[in-house]
Amino acid sequence: MNGDYDFVIERLKKGGLMVVPSGPGLATIGTDLRYTEAVQKADFAIPDSGYMILLLRLLKRINIQKLSGYDFLRCFFSEKINKYDLFLIDPNEEESNINNLYLNKIGLPIDETYQYLAPIYGKGQIIDDILIDRLNSLKYKPKYIMINLGSGVQEPLGYYLKQKLNFKPGIICTGAAIAFFTGRQADVSIADKYYLGWLKRCIEKPRIFIPRYLKAFKLFSLILKSKIEIIK
Repeated sequence: MNGDYDFVIERLKKGGLMVVPSGPGLATIGTDLRYTEAVQKADFAIPDSGYMILLLRLLKRINIQKLSGYDFLRCFFSEKINKYDLFLIDPNEEESNINNLYLNKIGLPIDETYQYLAPIYGKGQIIDDILIDRLNSLKYKPKYIMINLGSGVQEPLGYYLKQKLNFKPGIICTGAAIAFFTGRQADVSIADKYYLGWLKRCIEKPRIFIPRYLKAFKLFSLILKSKIEIIK
């Protein structure tokens, strides 16, 4: 999907699964079958990866506007959202508390009962009956579910929710992007604008991000061989 926030948020309001695949994530298409299925069966994806955008221009003569997870959340956090509109799925108690404090601080009241601490999901099929029962039993169903977990897990979890919930929220797979706002990750506001968010992350945490981004080079051959369809 081309990077138009207004169009994206209107689609989310109708419900559906939105994924925000990174370059390293996209490079696993075809090898990580669980991730591949989730991305392919999502309702739409937004163009977060600057590397992917550059490859599309170079290899396919396709020009699209970037809409990173960071930019999406920057706009999303300015929406009018009440305390029952947004449900968070967080990786641990510390991150959950930090996210709650930040969102309440900026005027997006998040009730603690609308936050869920995700267990450590294995590499097989995701099953979380506790989460499904909790969401389906809520008196006030959230309009949006934001999954703040890592790439490779959040997408399959989002697809699982899409299949199992008895209502149709907008499922947002922006992963750890909320940490750019809470201060848990390096500020990439300027770097992201020039497609250099990856570089700042590599400088800040080289042992984590350099190996991750090196894997993204596989995306070159993947895009070269693929038929690409862009939703405008």
